[in-house]
Amino acid sequence: MSYSQLYGWVMIRLLPPMPPLVFARFENLSDAKSYSQALKQLMPDAKFLIFLDIGLPMEQDE
Repeated sequence: MSYSQLYGWVMIRLLPPMPPLVFARFENLSDAKSYSQALKQLMPDAKFLIFLDIGLPMEQDE
């Protein structure tokens, strides 16, 4: 089982002007949303996005 199959949801933190930062990975969307709500209480000015990480299959050496 690959890493991308275990963690399908990704939370990123937006830190302008720097590139987005992968903050956490989750198996299901409800866990990601719950974590996001807790973070909003701790860091009200921070901006987070949650999205499905479909990823690309890795090439295997022959």
